[in-house]
Amino acid sequence: MAYIAAGRASDRFPETPADIETVVVDADLLIIGGGNAGCFAAWEAARLDPSLKIVIMEKADIMRSGACAAGMDAINTYIPADKSPEDLVRWSRAQVGGGPLREDLALSNARELNECVDDLERWGVPFLKDEDGNKHYRGRWDISIHGEQLKPIMAEKAIESADVYNRVAATSLIVRGGVCLGATGLGVRDGRFYIFRARATIVATGGAGTLYKSYTADSTDCGAQIWMCPYCVGSGYAIGYRQGAELTSLEQRWVATRTKDFCGPVDTISVGYHSPIINARGERVMSRYSHLGGDAAPRYIRANAPMEEWLNGRGPCYCDTTVLSPQAAREMMEDYLNERPSFVLFLASRGQDVTKEPIEIYGSDPYIVGGHTGSGYWVDINRMTTLPGLFAAGETAGGNPNKFVGGCAAEGKLAARGARAYMQSVPPVVVTAGDEDMRAEMARVYAPLLTRREDGVRPVEMKERLQRLMDEYAGGVSQFYRTNEERLDYALKHIAMLRKQFPLLRAQSFHDLMQAHETMDRVDVAEAVVHHLKARRETRWNGWQTRSDYPERDDVNFDCFVESVRNPASGEIRVFTRPYEQILPGDRTRG
Repeated sequence: MAYIAAGRASDRFPETPADIETVVVDADLLIIGGGNAGCFAAWEAARLDPSLKIVIMEKADIMRSGACAAGMDAINTYIPADKSPEDLVRWSRAQVGGGPLREDLALSNARELNECVDDLERWGVPFLKDEDGNKHYRGRWDISIHGEQLKPIMAEKAIESADVYNRVAATSLIVRGGVCLGATGLGVRDGRFYIFRARATIVATGGAGTLYKSYTADSTDCGAQIWMCPYCVGSGYAIGYRQGAELTSLEQRWVATRTKDFCGPVDTISVGYHSPIINARGERVMSRYSHLGGDAAPRYIRANAPMEEWLNGRGPCYCDTTVLSPQAAREMMEDYLNERPSFVLFLASRGQDVTKEPIEIYGSDPYIVGGHTGSGYWVDINRMTTLPGLFAAGETAGGNPNKFVGGCAAEGKLAARGARAYMQSVPPVVVTAGDEDMRAEMARVYAPLLTRREDGVRPVEMKERLQRLMDEYAGGVSQFYRTNEERLDYALKHIAMLRKQFPLLRAQSFHDLMQAHETMDRVDVAEAVVHHLKARRETRWNGWQTRSDYPERDDVNFDCFVESVRNPASGEIRVFTRPYEQILPGDRTRG
């Protein structure tokens, strides 16, 4: 198969639509996004049927794209020999306070999980082993790896399986008669308009970071020193949302405890090296939550606990690394070099000896990230969305939290199987560049560039306005994640104002043009998030979803999924619920 590299950025820009070159690409299976799930989807589809024409549309370069681009130091879910897939699902259910979650999806995923992680080892990812030669567990479910080359290793398998179009950003789905027939894309370097015609499409893009303002001080003007990959902006959700695909559980946002002023990982310290979380008085914070499991409490409890200390006058909070021996501290820094090497430089720049001074921690800005929470598309057991022909995997597939790296890989495989079964009865797609909807999409995509000489709004200006709006009114970190009905109504009003300003966006280059569309995608996803936060009139996951006006959990009315669908023609948004279905018996809050 082919690795289709992008050339150097063009400095010649179109003056009229007639100057835009169109490229039509035919595929049996189109995969949007070449991250973890996308790579596994391509590899599995090619393994099942080597005759398939598989194409990956990748916004960046597949060798270092997506949330795994910088490497990982652990795989957070791998089922030990004495545990079962059912045990993992019960744990996952307890981690979200008893749900709701899609137990059918979680169970099917758990049954594939270990094989996918073993694939990574077979492909060359180094796994740490114990004295018996078994994978080394650093927690109940997570195993340690040397994962600095994790993404290139996965990318090599994808390139063996598919034609990879690098530097092509998805702009819309092609939908005819309520069926997805592929997608369009913008060549970020060459400025071409791409039409990908496919019998089945898997959206495997990353989650949505940068919807909210980040308060991390990184001494740069990039505005993207966040925990999640800053280039995953929610486009995978937005393209389906605009075409009427059903979204689920966007109100279950991911908020994590991170190292303050750097937004680096904390589990390496607290879980891997058993450094307790303490407040400014030296008190162990999680002891206040012993009735919920203490240090083993659900993730949203652990994420919100340091923020509660701040609110109650007991901040700042730390991971107490002063309990570490010099040897343990050195090993911890070596682990960080595998996942976030710049954090080691950050500590060195401050002259900080972690055995004498603890590492300060704080909450992150919120993310919509379906590999960690239940946010994403509502899908069936084959991972097809409510839009026929469109499948979802990884961060975009909703209802199944705590997938992490291994689970997103498993979902890539499952989506590939579902897509292969679907496409066997689907004829070749007939779409041409001259079709009315393709001409309309081209005009929409290039409008900010074709009007570049007119006064207007820069993409960064609209993005920063949205981020501040979401932070202050939709439960961002500056508000300690709290919101209420009136704030959410205010957010929706001003999001509608931003949407009316889309025609005023101006781009001075193809990269600018990509950023203009990323900003519009952010606005669309933010709108859906606010509707979900507004619909759940309770507080189910403190920190992830906190309603000041409805501070209690309400199992009578909200032990269910919150869903949204946007009408493609009118833009009207319908919010409704789906019931929770418990498959595995027992207390849902115990894992």
